[in-house]
Amino acid sequence: MPRPFRPDSALACAASLLLCACASTYQVKVDALTAPRPVSAVSYKIVNQDPTVETDSLRYKEVANAVRTALSAKGMYEAPEDAKPDVIIALDYGIKPPRITEELRSEPIYATSPGRYTRQVVQTGTDRSGNPIMSVIGEDVPSESEYVGDKESMVPVVTYQKYLRLSARENKPAGEGRLPQEVWTVEVTSDGPDGNLRQSVPVMAAAAIGYIGRQTSGQEVVEVKDGTNSDLSFVKKGI
Repeated sequence: MPRPFRPDSALACAASLLLCACASTYQVKVDALTAPRPVSAVSYKIVNQDPTVETDSLRYKEVANAVRTALSAKGMYEAPEDAKPDVIIALDYGIKPPRITEELRSEPIYATSPGRYTRQVVQTGTDRSGNPIMSVIGEDVPSESEYVGDKESMVPVVTYQKYLRLSARENKPAGEGRLPQEVWTVEVTSDGPDGNLRQSVPVMAAAAIGYIGRQTSGQEVVEVKDGTNSDLSFVKKGI
């Protein structure tokens, strides 16, 4: 028996197709370091690396929650207040000053022929004797554009770099003048024409998941596609 047509189902399907069509793809760069010898680190405490950032601000809480979610994907958890964490994770994030560069842009050039008014004599009928009746008909011919080449020029381009840096160190006393041993560090950067840090943080946190405890030979480019990247979907859900 055929199922009845439901308008709400059709709307949901259309919305789903629209979301798939509008899914964004982000490219970020990841640089990661890890200790030469593996260090067992499951519990952690997050500390604010930037003293100018208020830890009770909504932005900091959103970033810290995205980081907690990313760390949970690696089996790590935030230590309770009355427990000693394995590592202390310094959190640093923000937007660097805009960078202005010039790029060569190419723009097509079109030559336009102006419109004109034409007249022509056409037969519009016949008289009683069968002779043709001629009339003058006017016609407006629209203007026409024709591609004739390209114009190249230098244009200013503004780029904003958003960054997220996590640095984990052992929660142990260090020697005089030395910091505790670094367990791992992950730095993710996102370059683009907008300074929307709130949109970039989940993407950068998702990209960091696969690099916690890994070593890279310089920056690696990572592509994160919204809607299909499981790490990004996981971070957006939060904990």
